[in-house]
Amino acid sequence: MRRFLCSRNVWVFCLAGFAFATLNYFQAASATFRPKQLFLEEMTWPEVHAALEAGYRTVIIPTGGTEQNGPHAVLGKHNFVVAHTSAQIAERLGGTLIAPVIAYVPEGDFGASPTGHMQWPGTISLPGPIFEQLLEATIRSFALHGFDEILLIGDSGGNQAAQSRVAAAMNLEFAPSGIAVQHISDYYDNNGQIAYLESLGFDKEQIGTHAGLRDTSELFFVKPDEANRIPLPIPSGWNSGFNGRPDLATSEIGEALILLKIEVALTQIHRLRDAGQ
Repeated sequence: MRRFLCSRNVWVFCLAGFAFATLNYFQAASATFRPKQLFLEEMTWPEVHAALEAGYRTVIIPTGGTEQNGPHAVLGKHNFVVAHTSAQIAERLGGTLIAPVIAYVPEGDFGASPTGHMQWPGTISLPGPIFEQLLEATIRSFALHGFDEILLIGDSGGNQAAQSRVAAAMNLEFAPSGIAVQHISDYYDNNGQIAYLESLGFDKEQIGTHAGLRDTSELFFVKPDEANRIPLPIPSGWNSGFNGRPDLATSEIGEALILLKIEVALTQIHRLRDAGQ
């Protein structure tokens, strides 16, 4: 019996020692630590711990959506785009990690007469208040673990108002503790994409407002294998789930549009940082 207790105590001691050594290893390496991945879902907790110790105190919360995009583009369009742009923004900022893309967002009402994108199968919608609660819980999680700059970046129009409200409320709450929560609105609302396309000779009818020239070009750039999804000719009109001319989309246009989003987001982030100093 004494032998068993002794062995068990040694085992517990070894486990504790291993855990302590693991933490010491990552703390010692933190001065020069650079994570292999920036997306949290691809990291272990010791890697996140080491990143925090090394100064990775900014985190991006990207929001996309699961919505119909006409007969030519996949439902996860926004998720693919915002994952790409968030990675580029994080690389350019430095010291920044990226939360998993929030793929369930407000897309329309349920019921006998659904509204918005809920009129088409495959779309998944969250009620607005639940989306805001999801954002708030995500922000609180990161604040608890030591991130002091939390950036909301949304690729879909239906996400913007909720992100703005939540960021304003949480920023006010956390300000005394030095944590900044920011909605990066220019990424979606002030990115200059319409003006750019008009400079290329496209009119507003060709550009469209949903799953048209802009969205489809972006998807082609970040997920090139989707280029073959477009059947020609495409039936036009909102009854088909899109408007504009997605058949005019190209990967080259998409690259330029993506870069516009990235640049205005970075400019706004740096402006907000300067204002907070």
